[in-house]
Amino acid sequence: MSVPETVREVRLARRPQGRPVAADLVVVETPAPERAAGQVLLRNRWFLLFAGLATLLGETPPGAPWPSIAPGDTLFGPAVGEVVDAPAGSGLHPGDLVVHFRGWREYAVAEPSELTPLEKELDDPAAHLAPGAVGYGVLTRIAPVRPGDTVLVTGAAGGVGTLVGQTARLLGAGTVIGTTGSPAKAGRLRELGYDAVLVDERTGDGAARAERFARQLAEAAPGGIDLLVDNVGGHQAEAALAAARPGARAALVGVLSGQLGDTPAAHPPLRLDAFQLIVKGVQLTGSGGAGQAEAEAGWRPRFGRWLREGRITFPHVRVVGLERAPQAFQEMTEGRHFGTVLVELPAE
Repeated sequence: MSVPETVREVRLARRPQGRPVAADLVVVETPAPERAAGQVLLRNRWFLLFAGLATLLGETPPGAPWPSIAPGDTLFGPAVGEVVDAPAGSGLHPGDLVVHFRGWREYAVAEPSELTPLEKELDDPAAHLAPGAVGYGVLTRIAPVRPGDTVLVTGAAGGVGTLVGQTARLLGAGTVIGTTGSPAKAGRLRELGYDAVLVDERTGDGAARAERFARQLAEAAPGGIDLLVDNVGGHQAEAALAAARPGARAALVGVLSGQLGDTPAAHPPLRLDAFQLIVKGVQLTGSGGAGQAEAEAGWRPRFGRWLREGRITFPHVRVVGLERAPQAFQEMTEGRHFGTVLVELPAE
């Protein structure tokens, strides 16, 4: 495979003022990367757009696993790449497909230790970018789902949410409830098997919106919830924890209310009734990166088998062409897509 002299990548043009928009990003041409001794040269085929990137485009909060992206820096994220050239003894050969973290560019170089060869559990290579391992790790390791549980998934129409609700059902949940900000998406979530969907539209002031959401939750789960998988934070998480049954478990996965809200904040506050959490014995856990490799290893074979058996679907959107990535990222932050959003770079 010949490598062109110049290649394209997406860089941060300016710090976002509020929610990121396409104009905050720019596609640039740059000399093709050269493989140093011991490195692998890759041509990217697909990469993932993920909400957490919005936080990295501003001032990264303390404790974040990645540094802030400064204007002029190339964006990054999960990608599937094709090996163009690899050092002898690396176990990699031209044409092999690998998962890595240098998306948002046509070509990349990486150390062999940064690459994960694709296994054969999934028929579609792009499905390796499905963020289902996040929810799988929660449901099997962090806050295990129990038979008959009432499970609430906030932010259910995103990449994580569309998969974690289906996974919870397959692992034995009795009732699965989701939240979204769109009536149209609510219908699609019901098609995925959600028993009820709470629509949290951005109308009214904060207090009215929180009260409206709490009423919906009380109607959908009059007996309370056993397990919360929270991708949103804010008043949705607060209402969910208030509705927790004794012995309930809660996993905090994301803060979409801050990352993708009207006035994004990197770490919005979460008000908790500590006394109620204590007397009910509610287990509240943050879903960090520890154990993610084990979750990935357990998720992929099950995901592949469930897909082949028709027991799970992978809701996703494929946007073709690197030049469309900035607009696609804006659309994702605006909630205009359902499920996982991938950018596909056509084969040459």
